[in-house]
Parts: sequence; C-alpha cells; structure tokens
Amino acid sequence: MPVAEQVPESVSLTALSGDTASLDDWLTTFQLAVVVIDPYTSESSWLLDTAGRILTEFTGADCRVGWVVTADAADARTFLGPWADTLLTFCDADRSFVRGVGLERLPAFVHLRQDRVVVSTAEGWDPVAWDGAVGTLTQMMSWSKVEVPPPGAPAPFSGSPV
Repeated sequence: MPVAEQVPESVSLTALSGDTASLDDWLTTFQLAVVVIDPYTSESSWLLDTAGRILTEFTGADCRVGWVVTADAADARTFLGPWADTLLTFCDADRSFVRGVGLERLPAFVHLRQDRVVVSTAEGWDPVAWDGAVGTLTQMMSWSKVEVPPPGAPAPFSGSPV
C-alpha cells in the first residue's frame, strides 16, 4: 500500500483521555508529527525510547507531537509507561489512521500538514529515512537540527507488517 498523499477526512483519532475528534479538528492549529507503534510487536518496543527522545525535541515547536498506538487506551498506557504522560497519545485500535496514511510497516514516523497532506513518513527503523523525515519537520518548523539516530539507538530493522 503506497503512502497516501492526503489522509481521508473521515479519519478520526481518540486521545488517551478518551476525547475523539476528526483529524481535521486535531490539525486545526498545528501540524502533526507522530510515531505510530504497535504495542503487540517487539519491533515497536525496540524503538520506544529512541522515538520518544526524537519527539520530545519538538515539544516547543509549532506542531503537535506524540504517539499513535494501534490499541485501546488501557493497552496503550501499559505499553508506553511513562511516555503516555510525557507526550500526547492517540489510540488507533481499528487502524484507520494507519490505513489512511498508507503505512505498511510499524513503527513509523508520520508528519502531516493541517490540510491532512502527508509531508513525510519513515517506516520501520531506517535511521537515514527517519533523519530525512525529521529533517523536513525541522525545516518546516524552523527548528534546531535533531540528531537522528540519537545516541543509544538500536540497529536498523525493517519493522513489523501492518
């Protein structure tokens, strides 16, 4: 499945708090940069701290950063542990966001503009691809360069199929 140019307007996300809104509502003010993870696979757990460090670099930028977890709120909170309280977390138990973006492998980095256009993605843990996607976000946010891969990052891996 190729990455979508624009996520369908029917896609909604549910925050860990239980608030559900359309993607358009979440994107009203800010672009969205998220790491999509599957809590039922080892591959997503291998990248949790690395992805969390990358996302926290953008907490002061003019974008929303956080997680999209392909699970319900209870499993998302259990998987993320303290990261659930550190960054915005969305639940995508039915994987409508994953399908809407056109992802094939998780974990993945996804950057969306306010018009739901997919600016960039990086699937699995390919540090070169992630560096490119994060670099695009850095330029669009006029932000400081973020080191990808950060120190202590795992070796590259292809991720798990969606």
